[in-house]
Amino acid sequence: MTAAQQRRPAVTGARRIVVKVGSSSLTTAAGGIDPARVSGLVDVLAAVRARGSEVVLVSSGAIAAGLAPLGLSRRPKSLAAQQAAASVGQGLLVHRYTEELARHGLIAGQVLLTVDDVTRRSHYRNAFQTFAKLLELGVLPIVNENDTVATSEIRFGDNDRLAALVAHLVHADLLVLLSDVDGLYDAPPDQPGSRRIDEVRAVSELSGVRIGTAGAAGVGTGGMVTKLEAARIATEAGIPVVLTSADQAPVALAGETSGTLFHANGHRKPTRLLWLAHATEPLGSIALDAGAVRAVVERGASLLAAGVTGATGRFHAGDPVDLVDPDGNAVARGLVAYDADELPRLLGRSSHELEADLGPGYARELVHRDDLVLL
Repeated sequence: MTAAQQRRPAVTGARRIVVKVGSSSLTTAAGGIDPARVSGLVDVLAAVRARGSEVVLVSSGAIAAGLAPLGLSRRPKSLAAQQAAASVGQGLLVHRYTEELARHGLIAGQVLLTVDDVTRRSHYRNAFQTFAKLLELGVLPIVNENDTVATSEIRFGDNDRLAALVAHLVHADLLVLLSDVDGLYDAPPDQPGSRRIDEVRAVSELSGVRIGTAGAAGVGTGGMVTKLEAARIATEAGIPVVLTSADQAPVALAGETSGTLFHANGHRKPTRLLWLAHATEPLGSIALDAGAVRAVVERGASLLAAGVTGATGRFHAGDPVDLVDPDGNAVARGLVAYDADELPRLLGRSSHELEADLGPGYARELVHRDDLVLL
């Protein structure tokens, strides 16, 4: 083992790796798929597979790949137009990956996810089992958000965050974020004197870092902010992260010092709660009195109707809602057990009273502690 490899055992020792690649690393300036870039990326992934590691690829590019065939010069702003572009582009993108992987004797498997797939109990178990079986069969899963059906309320928002959550879902040993920038800099990379940061051991080290904006190509949604958020999610869940450029992928995945290595600084968390905290947008809020806040935050209790003073939003049973303290601060997020229109007659009443008045079905918790995560 070389000295360079010894510096990054988190990479060389990883047996299951999630790799995320952005749109700008896969497409031409006009928005179509760049065959040479896809081919080069697949060669790198195949080399990782050849050394005995499993790979899951989270790939942006579906919307970008659909722009040119539809005669669009830039990523559209409306959700409907984005979904139309994704519908056209997703097939083109996966077809290209399938052909390139076949050169190495590898099989591609498409996995399209929505937030519902990984926050509702039965769905996320199915998602995990699907990944497990694909990897067992030697398939290389290619993951993207299901852009063609996701609504604005249930979107992950960016594939950097999706990649961090998938890394946790599949029990990955490493997350690699590939971009058009070769790492994290202490200032925008195009500014004179900016310096690349080789390693980050704690989020507190980034207090003086000035982050630039997303690129101007008009084909992606990310930027350094979303990559840092993804790195935070992964490292706090015990997964190290390498951030580098797509053209440095061969070096980075060989374990050499390339890009920025974010060291893991946390421990694995319950999968569904991680998704609940980072992959959902609340569809309403439930106001708690001081006693209920203490019960939920300090004692880890479920939320009962007796400690609730009000509710806002239009939600249904199973939807994510924020739990807010008397000052209006969100202290937790959870999956509510009732529809919004059922809550007014429940608020402030004890479980015994509700059971006697409305029946045993109304004695259950508003939000069970197993469906709740502190913010």
